[in-house]
Amino acid sequence: MTTLWDTTGSAVVKELAAQRRTGGAVLSGVALTLVVVAEESRVTEAEEAATHAAEMHPCRVLVVVRRQIDAPGPRLDAEVQIGGRLGPGEAVVMRMYGRLALHAESVVLPLLAADAPVVTWWHGAPPERIARDALGVLADRRITDSSLAEDPLDCLRVRADDYAPGDSDLAWTRTTGWRSALTSTLDSVAGRRGDSVRVRGGSIEGDPHNATARLLAGWLSSRTGCSVDITEASRTPGPSGVAAVKLSLDQDEEVEIRADRRGGAVISQPFRPDSTVALAERPLGDLLSEELRRLDPDEPYSEALEAATGLDGLSERSSVRKLVWFDPAAQDGDGDGDAADDAAGEPDPTTGEGALTS
Repeated sequence: MTTLWDTTGSAVVKELAAQRRTGGAVLSGVALTLVVVAEESRVTEAEEAATHAAEMHPCRVLVVVRRQIDAPGPRLDAEVQIGGRLGPGEAVVMRMYGRLALHAESVVLPLLAADAPVVTWWHGAPPERIARDALGVLADRRITDSSLAEDPLDCLRVRADDYAPGDSDLAWTRTTGWRSALTSTLDSVAGRRGDSVRVRGGSIEGDPHNATARLLAGWLSSRTGCSVDITEASRTPGPSGVAAVKLSLDQDEEVEIRADRRGGAVISQPFRPDSTVALAERPLGDLLSEELRRLDPDEPYSEALEAATGLDGLSERSSVRKLVWFDPAAQDGDGDGDAADDAAGEPDPTTGEGALTS
């Protein structure tokens, strides 16, 4: 690993090329470039998750830490490594100070792997509008985590309002275990009957203010066509915010999946003994790796988000985003870029709109 203090973007590119020449071809090809945007307090866990993801999906990892935007002068500190602590491939950790932090793309763009998709992951509170962050505009896939917001349910509404095909959320990824267990249980009931199964209603016992629980309820509603309510759990649910799911079926039957305290869940269904499946909390690296398995729009997520927030037509929106300049350090509250949505072409010095698109 080489640490470059108070450096430039071109120096980072040169150092990466030098390490590639001296160290040999550690990685013959990459599947994608993973851009990680993290706060300083979350850098360590973000690096651990990115390392795990890089082992599953060969990629170039670029970690962006925006520090002290109000610093008097721009500054860039970078760690450049190949085959080091951040996985078998190439990785760069960049800490940006001052106004440079608002233009992180100027350093990131030259470091993107050629002809490889770009995935941007915000490990922290999601941006209010992804179009305000050039690192999101240039990405093919964008991963946020609504569970890290101050108000997760309000964050879901913001994500639905700002949604474009290619967006995803780790709060949604946490529903995978529950969705798999519910699907296999209904398949088992259908196999016993020798006919299809119709869900007439359902309820979730858990945390009504949890984003994952809300998305699971949205997914069930979108798939079954019936309303699924969330009731307060009698005991504290896990990170997914779900303690149990109960579905009412036709033919007066009912199935229930209830999480236990040992990292599993008990499945109850008619005419069969209770069974147990694994439903343990998944580490952050596993969640990120799952999201990197697909680069096409996640339509089940958009349908669940629609049902959870009441907004329609999310999957019909354009996947192309246009950069809207936003200066969080502006004192007068201007620069939100809302008026720039209807403009195109060169940057407008009046509205501050940029022309970068994805």
